[in-house]
Amino acid sequence: KINSVTKKIISTGALLGMIAIILGAFGAHALKKVLSLEQLYTFETGVRYQMYHALFLLFIGTTHLVNQKSKKIIYNLTVIGTIFFSGSIYLLATNGITSVDFKIFGFITPIGGLLLISAWIKLFFDILVPMKKKTKI
Repeated sequence: KINSVTKKIISTGALLGMIAIILGAFGAHALKKVLSLEQLYTFETGVRYQMYHALFLLFIGTTHLVNQKSKKIIYNLTVIGTIFFSGSIYLLATNGITSVDFKIFGFITPIGGLLLISAWIKLFFDILVPMKKKTKI
């Protein structure tokens, strides 16, 4: 039986993946007509990182290499990081086609990136430290 934490992590990964595919298709077709190549490339960067982290959540949800507490921490860092990083990139890339100036959200992108890096660091140390403890016995 799947527990609620695992179900939440896997379903969020699936949702982020689905949204990434939708946004990727939207960028490749609709936005291609209204964005510059540089803006389109920036938008695609947001899609790529969102998909990477959707897959990352699917892995975290299904792995037995980290405990439930760590999974929750990694989940929160990844979800907030993806929203900040990819979300701000989507806004910045499409800034020219709206009446709202999204450049004020530019500071959020590196914060999102730091959160995503933190999630990977957490995974790394959760796997590395128990291995070191086992080898010392």
